[in-house]
Amino acid sequence: MSKRYFELHDDVYLAGRWDLETPTDARGQTLDDWLFKQGQPVLVEGELKVPLGAVKGRSLDFTEAGIRVPIVSARVAALLTELAPKDVQLIPVEVEAHSEPFYILVCTRVVKCIDDEASEEVQYWNPEDGRPEKTGKYRAVYGMRIDATKVGDARVLRTWGWTGTLVVSEDIKQALERLGATGAKFKEVTGPSAISAEQRARDRKSRELLEVADAAREAVWGTLGRLDKEAITPIAMSDAWPGQRQLWRVIHREAGRTLLVTHGLSDPFIERLEPSVGFGLELALETDAAVKDVTKGWPLLLLERVASEVAGHEHVREAVKAGLFSMEVSGKRMPKALVSEEGRVGVLLGMESHTLPGHFPTPFGEVRLVTVKALLPGELAQVLEHGAEGQAELARRFTESGEAHLSRARRRPVV
Repeated sequence: MSKRYFELHDDVYLAGRWDLETPTDARGQTLDDWLFKQGQPVLVEGELKVPLGAVKGRSLDFTEAGIRVPIVSARVAALLTELAPKDVQLIPVEVEAHSEPFYILVCTRVVKCIDDEASEEVQYWNPEDGRPEKTGKYRAVYGMRIDATKVGDARVLRTWGWTGTLVVSEDIKQALERLGATGAKFKEVTGPSAISAEQRARDRKSRELLEVADAAREAVWGTLGRLDKEAITPIAMSDAWPGQRQLWRVIHREAGRTLLVTHGLSDPFIERLEPSVGFGLELALETDAAVKDVTKGWPLLLLERVASEVAGHEHVREAVKAGLFSMEVSGKRMPKALVSEEGRVGVLLGMESHTLPGHFPTPFGEVRLVTVKALLPGELAQVLEHGAEGQAELARRFTESGEAHLSRARRRPVV
């Protein structure tokens, strides 16, 4: 009987669960998520910590912090040390507000075992893609299946060319289930594909629609500056976004400015499987803040929080499309200069810009580009007191100041 293997991932829909951010080093600097997912031992110095995210629910035995960095409890760490000592490295990590021990699970085995024919679809990086370091590796793997005969004695592994996937053997799965490990979810990657011919065709059609939307937006982003291919953030899944995926892009512009944009609020509604511009808008936040890693800095975090409100609430989207709109989001991990006494950060959406288009065309329709301007606490108070008139007056003063939609933490208030 052939062996069975399973993808191990985080049960993100588990009620009441906690949310973990990317690990940080002894200096408090956010580490690169990818460091822990390359399938090789990691050398770390000093004590590592994991900040809690926005949701401070109950702790889990298995959690993917940041972008799929596995964090396990002491009892799961002990089980893996016993059953798969050659396949794992366990790095102690302190989780914010939790005294019990946790560990970063680093899988140290990479196996070339993806079955291209049995998988739903695979795509490779080609020389013409201009990424020589990736040529010959997987660009995308859908409905992954592996060839169990090529795995050897590995019980915990990452797949060659597509190392973001963590795979465990059936006996590891069963041991975790007997343990009652919370947070762990399994998806079989051996045996015949569970996807029907009809579903395969549907999935292919949805990818085609999303690829058209991707290409149209990236063509626009390319006219606004230099699109940063290295800083493209990985996909996060979200039922609230039209294409059920959260995407962001980083664009470098003149005078040291960085433009961050959502890249998916105008995706087609994937459930409908027909061309559309989704919510009909994308958000843009421009800054000249010096951030070591723009994908980890406060401007993108602020844009993510605003996007979450826009995606999750229809009345917010309609108000944004109608003109100027202000809102407040959590001020956690934001510059102190932006945070109000209530621990919130205000933003003004929809300011006109002389350097950014208000709309842009796509094959599926027109999309509005909505600017996001970070407010200082005094400016937020002006909006809260005077409503629409306060928004309009702020927009006028921002334009007169020469900064318009630019978001900065260090500047003089305009009120």
